[in-house]
Amino acid sequence: MRHKKLSDEKILKGFRTGDAEIIWEYFYEYCQVAYYTFDKRYQLSGKENLDFMSLAHQYALYLIEHDWKPLEDRAPEVSLKTWLINGFRYVVLDALKWYRREYGSITFEDYLCSFDVTDNLRLQFNRIIEDLCKRVPMSRENRLIIELLLIQGFKGKEVAAKMGMTPAAVSQKYKRLKEEIIAPYFLKYYDMDLDMMEIMETEPSGLFESSITEEDYDDVDMYSSIYDSDTENKTVMPQKRTTPEFITELQPGEIFVFGSNLKGMHAGGAAYVAYRKFGAILGQGVGLQGQSYGIPTMQGGVDTIRPYVDDFIAFAKEHPELTFLVTRIGCGIAGFTDDEISPLFDKAHNIDNIILPEGW
Repeated sequence: MRHKKLSDEKILKGFRTGDAEIIWEYFYEYCQVAYYTFDKRYQLSGKENLDFMSLAHQYALYLIEHDWKPLEDRAPEVSLKTWLINGFRYVVLDALKWYRREYGSITFEDYLCSFDVTDNLRLQFNRIIEDLCKRVPMSRENRLIIELLLIQGFKGKEVAAKMGMTPAAVSQKYKRLKEEIIAPYFLKYYDMDLDMMEIMETEPSGLFESSITEEDYDDVDMYSSIYDSDTENKTVMPQKRTTPEFITELQPGEIFVFGSNLKGMHAGGAAYVAYRKFGAILGQGVGLQGQSYGIPTMQGGVDTIRPYVDDFIAFAKEHPELTFLVTRIGCGIAGFTDDEISPLFDKAHNIDNIILPEGW
């Protein structure tokens, strides 16, 4: 039984030193407050792996691996309880993605709507976005798009009308801002790999109408057509398959290749999906596990990743009966760019059973 309320600093110190009483009375108590709130919105209880203890343990694994630093890096005016609950929200949304068997089923708009307008968490999110707009150099137009969409809550069409742009142009600009500014900012200053999905639906321009059916897409994706301008004869050239941006299921013999950490704490991003869906094993950070293959990316710079990539390529050569779908390893929580990681896979380009992301 707690006799007196501890300061945030003492609570965080207790987390780090493994004080069981403090962890139980504060970490799990705070998580339980969050779970109660999110359970009312998403009906979590009673669903497989969405019970309170499963989600709280998943969050604890992530924080332990990072020495509880995500809680330490909060803004000065934010309490530990508020910041910890905010982080638990990401665990819930990530778990719901798995449960619904598709990426993107919990959109960034869902994330924003889960706040009450007077909620401290929503107010804190607004402060983060406002801070981003002040600290990061950008044009007035880009700043206005971010403020209208993320702080004031306007829809893409409404922003387009206000700014005299097409909805498609707003969507394109927002996508670039999300990838180049917003998500990296959250990762750098708040140690959060903010998986923000599109919050606007783009509409077709109407210039072209396609007769391609859903059944035709497999064939269309596998080939590119080149036309001879003189003879108007079409020559079909094979184009190497690329890894889909979102993988929700695997065929027999397909292996999900994800970025892991040496401790095998599969607590977020593709690693969490590998654990939940494709047989990744907690405690195993390297190699084949179920229908997945882990390549460590959290232990240092690019040079520390290269040996594991080389081992993977050698392994793939030895197992031609398997097809390895490589995700954008290292480009999420680990913080590397495609330009830094893709050269590590140069030797894989001519290996038929290694499928790389587009552009790699």
